[in-house]
Amino acid sequence: MLGVCRQAICILLLVALLAACSAPISPWRSKAALIVDELGKNDAPVLFPQEYKSVLETFEHGEALYYVRDIERGADGYFELALKKGETLKAEVQRLKAQLAAEKQQRIAELAAKAEEEQLMRAAAEAEIRLRAQELIRAKEAEAEALKFVQKKAKEPPPPLPSSYTVRRGETLPQISARTEIYNDSTLWPLIYRANRDQIRDPRRLWPGQIFVIPRNFSRDEAVEARRYSNKK
Repeated sequence: MLGVCRQAICILLLVALLAACSAPISPWRSKAALIVDELGKNDAPVLFPQEYKSVLETFEHGEALYYVRDIERGADGYFELALKKGETLKAEVQRLKAQLAAEKQQRIAELAAKAEEEQLMRAAAEAEIRLRAQELIRAKEAEAEALKFVQKKAKEPPPPLPSSYTVRRGETLPQISARTEIYNDSTLWPLIYRANRDQIRDPRRLWPGQIFVIPRNFSRDEAVEARRYSNKK
């Protein structure tokens, strides 16, 4: 009798097991399981760890009711809740990823703009250096040309001093004597007066157009005498 009971119990357990295995899978469970798996693969545990943990715990609570306690209706409530939480979290993950991608693109653009600006500044600085170098070269070349010109002028003999002079209106003998190309000394006018006595009746009165001889080879004594005579007048 005991053996028969044992055999019946085994049969009942086998039937129950087969019934459990052949029971239809809850549609809410399938959808919830899919969203939980998708969230796990899309960085939800990293981006929203607390929210993902809440979805996972809700799903696992449903799993416990469904498999351990065999309460399908109560389990579906948790599966549906896990699905709703999961869909909300999925939208947040997508939003955050889009935001992070946009921020990354913005940082890349800012870095590119900064690099371009730095490149332009370097190019401008290099151009400024080249310009200054060229200006320095031109300045040195101009200085060298000026030095050559001065040296050339120094080697050239001075222009000959005029041996005659044409009187202009209103001029006097001291004014003529003071001219740079004549004597550059107003007190030497007696030299001109003595050399042109035939044209000058009064040293204080000259006529425009008169052409005077300008003595050049006079002695020191003659110059001293001319200055003495000029001071007397």
